[in-house]
Amino acid sequence: MHLAAQGLLVPPAKAATRAAVRSTIQRMGLLQIDTIHVVARSPYLVLFSRLGHYQRSWLEDALAAGHIFETWAHEACFAPTDDLLLHRTYNRSARSHWGLAHAQKTHASQRAHLDKLLAHIRDNGPVKSSDFERTEGQGGAWWGWKDEKRWLEALFASGELMVARRDNFHRVYDLAERVAPAALALEAAAAALDARHIHDQFIERSIAALGIAQARWVNDYFRIKPRLKDADLDGLVDSGRVRRVAVEGWDAPAYVHRGHQALLKKAAKGQLDAQHTTLLSPFDPVVWDRERGSALFDFDYRLECYTPEAKRVHGYFVLPILCRGELIGRLDAKAHRAEGIFEVKALYTQPGCKWSEDQVQAVARAIADCAAWHDTPHVRLLRTQPAGLKTALARAIKAHQQPTEKAVA
Repeated sequence: MHLAAQGLLVPPAKAATRAAVRSTIQRMGLLQIDTIHVVARSPYLVLFSRLGHYQRSWLEDALAAGHIFETWAHEACFAPTDDLLLHRTYNRSARSHWGLAHAQKTHASQRAHLDKLLAHIRDNGPVKSSDFERTEGQGGAWWGWKDEKRWLEALFASGELMVARRDNFHRVYDLAERVAPAALALEAAAAALDARHIHDQFIERSIAALGIAQARWVNDYFRIKPRLKDADLDGLVDSGRVRRVAVEGWDAPAYVHRGHQALLKKAAKGQLDAQHTTLLSPFDPVVWDRERGSALFDFDYRLECYTPEAKRVHGYFVLPILCRGELIGRLDAKAHRAEGIFEVKALYTQPGCKWSEDQVQAVARAIADCAAWHDTPHVRLLRTQPAGLKTALARAIKAHQQPTEKAVA
């Protein structure tokens, strides 16, 4: 049910479209942003895992067209514009997040600078932080890059600025009333929404996006406070908006959104057949919550890109491997774009998990497919654990590549 809700149960049935990019973000509720690009940047990779081959520019196009917007939520995220007022209201009144906390301090101590920057944007149009970079060690037209970047982020966090578009993935900021005038015209009404109503909306959206969840997993999806207990969901259960169910082997009840009733019936009858194999981003919702990942998949995943190199166990940018309903391994990858090489520095199977021939073929196809989409079609497989897997996997990758490509052992 979790994979079905996330769009990861079965392979995409047809070629990706611009509309599919938007509907995927709508289904997930948000798409986390991260700038690390040793492989594809995370939001692009999360979409690829669900859509297959698509044009990366479609994400920026959706932002520029106003179908999605940027906000603080789980972290910095893209979210459907239908939820714009909900996020803006919650961010101002209730969300506790380090990004918002830093912005509040900046507003309190440097409001005059923020007002001056707003006036500049109002008079001169959208800006990027790079517009204020220092050149050759000298101050630029304004106060220097570090201050400008901090002020832009503070105004973005408060909602006075929004991200109008991205240029080469760099944020372009403009006045909120120019980016989303129609939505903001309704903001006064949204501000009057009851805090409990907004909180419940995020709980419902979390449960819908997760497919099935224990109470203690719900708050982390949109980073709402506090962590929930079963009693906190009684009202939603009594109203019929959420259903409480038992899951064999779990010591706590689980919750399913009313919109997933048909999915729940299929699950109860054993009719949900996981068929999709793909590589996941380290910032994919499937592996956000370490406890949830362990309970659902017996998969203990820790993000290591922010861990000192000497303390890393698996590598810098490690991609979990989803294979037909199971997380069966992970690989440490790096894309060498100029050379067209997708380097797999190391691939690790799950402890105690011996891959079948079908799994080897499915994973090989997933690696070759990701490499081709990424415009690094030549796969270089350096190491596997267990070591004996390398030969079979390299052979399978080569077989699944296009005739003009070849795997590099």
